[in-house]
Amino acid sequence: MNQKSNSFLETEGLGSLMRKYSVPCVISLVVAALYNIVDQIFIANASYLGSAGNAANTVVYPLTVVALAIAVMIGDGCCSFMSICLGANQKENAHRSIGNAVILAIAASVVVTAVYLIFANPILTLFGGRVNEETFANAQEYFFWITVGIPFYMFGQAMNPIIRSDGSPKFAMASTLAGAFTNIILDPIFIFVFKWGMMGAAVATVLGQVLTAGLSIWYLFHLKSVKLEKSSFRLSWALIRKFVPLGFTSFLSQVSIVLSMAAVNRMIVKYSAMDAVFSLTEYAQIPMAVVGIVMKFFQIVISISVGVSAGCIPVVGYNIGAGRKDRAKGLCTRMLICEAIVGAVGLLIVECFPRQLIAIFGAAQESAYYTEFAIKSFRTYLCMMIFATVNKGTFIYLQALGKAVTSTLLSLVREVLFGVGFALLLPAFFGLDGVLYSMPVSDLLTAVISCIVLISTYKYLNTPSSPMPEQKPGEA
Repeated sequence: MNQKSNSFLETEGLGSLMRKYSVPCVISLVVAALYNIVDQIFIANASYLGSAGNAANTVVYPLTVVALAIAVMIGDGCCSFMSICLGANQKENAHRSIGNAVILAIAASVVVTAVYLIFANPILTLFGGRVNEETFANAQEYFFWITVGIPFYMFGQAMNPIIRSDGSPKFAMASTLAGAFTNIILDPIFIFVFKWGMMGAAVATVLGQVLTAGLSIWYLFHLKSVKLEKSSFRLSWALIRKFVPLGFTSFLSQVSIVLSMAAVNRMIVKYSAMDAVFSLTEYAQIPMAVVGIVMKFFQIVISISVGVSAGCIPVVGYNIGAGRKDRAKGLCTRMLICEAIVGAVGLLIVECFPRQLIAIFGAAQESAYYTEFAIKSFRTYLCMMIFATVNKGTFIYLQALGKAVTSTLLSLVREVLFGVGFALLLPAFFGLDGVLYSMPVSDLLTAVISCIVLISTYKYLNTPSSPMPEQKPGEA
C-alpha cells in the first residue's frame, strides 16, 4: 500500500491546522478583494476622477466578480475533491482533477473575455453605467482594460485553492500578495504621475494579475502531493461532474454579489431619480458610488469569513475521506466561533467608525450629502454582519463535507431568493432606504435556516464512519 500524501492532516492538532491553512487563505482572499478597492481609493482621491470615477468602478466591479465566481467554482471544487481523494489515497483522481481544472479555467476565461469585449456597452448599461455620461465614459475605459486581464485573473484565482490543497497555503498567499503589491505600487504612478485615469487603475491591476498567474504556472511544475502527467490534461467529463459541483457554493457566494449589485444598482438609478437631492444631475452618482463602497468594505469582511472556512476545506475533506468525522466536527465548531468573531469585529467598525471609513474614499472632496448617505448606508446595510459571516461559513463547510446539493440550495436561498428578491421588493415600500434594508433582512432569515441545517450536520458528524476505499489502478 502506498503511503498517503498529506497524512499530517489526520494527526496534527486542529487548532494548528486551522491556523496553518486558514490564515494564508484569509490573507490571499483579502488581498484579492483589495485589488478593486485599492483602485477605488486612488480613483476617489484623484481630483479629475472623483465620485464619477468611483461610480464607474462600482459599475464594473460586479463584472470582475463574475470572472472570479467561475474561477473559484473550478478551483474550490477541485480543492475539495482533491483533498477527499488524497485522504482516501486516490492519487490518480487527484492529479487528473488538477489537469482538468487547468483546462476548464483557461477555456472559461477565453469565453468570458470574448463576451465582455463583444457586449461591453449593453453589459455596462445593465449594471447602471448610464447614471450619467461621465460615469459611462469612465466605465467604458476601465472595463476594456480590466477585460484584457481576465484570462490571467481567472487562472490565478482558480489555481490558488489547488495550491493550498497541495499543502502549500503560504505559497498561495505569496503569489496573491505579489500581484497585489504590484497593483498598489503602480496605481499611484499611473493615476497621479502619468495621469492615465481609469486606464491607469485598470492596467496596474492587470499587471499584478499577470504576476500571480505566472507564479501559479511555476507551482504546477512543483506540486508536492501528486505529479502532473500528460494524462492529467485529458478531459474527463465524469471527473469534471464530480468536482465542479463541489465548487458551486463558492460560485454562488461570488455571483450573488453580481446579482445583488445588478438589482441594487437598478433600484438606485430608479429611486435616486425620485429623491429630492439625488435627482439633481450633480448628485445623481452619489448613491451608486456610496453603496459600491459599502459593499467593498463588506467584501473585505466576507473575504476573511470565506478565508476561514475555505482554509478548512483541505482538512475537512481529507478527514472525511479518512473516516475521521470526529475531527471534522471539531473543526466545524472552531470555524463557526471564528466566523462569529469576524462578523462582530466588522459590525463594531461600521457602527462606530462610518465617517472615518468614507473619508478614505475621498469624502473631503464631495458634498455633505455624500458623507451623510454613506454613514446611513454603512450602519443600515451591514447591521446583521454576524449572521452574514456565520451563514457564509456554514455554506462552505457543507461544501467541504461533499454535501454539494445542501450547500448549493442554501446559497440559492440566501443569494438569489432573498438577496435579489428583497433588493427588488423593499424599495417599492421604503424607496432608496429599501435598498439598504435588503441585506440585513436576507441575512437574518438565512440564519434561521442555517441553524436548522447545522443541527442536522452535527447529528451526521456524530455517527461512526469508515474510510473511503483506496483507489485501484486505472480507476477514475
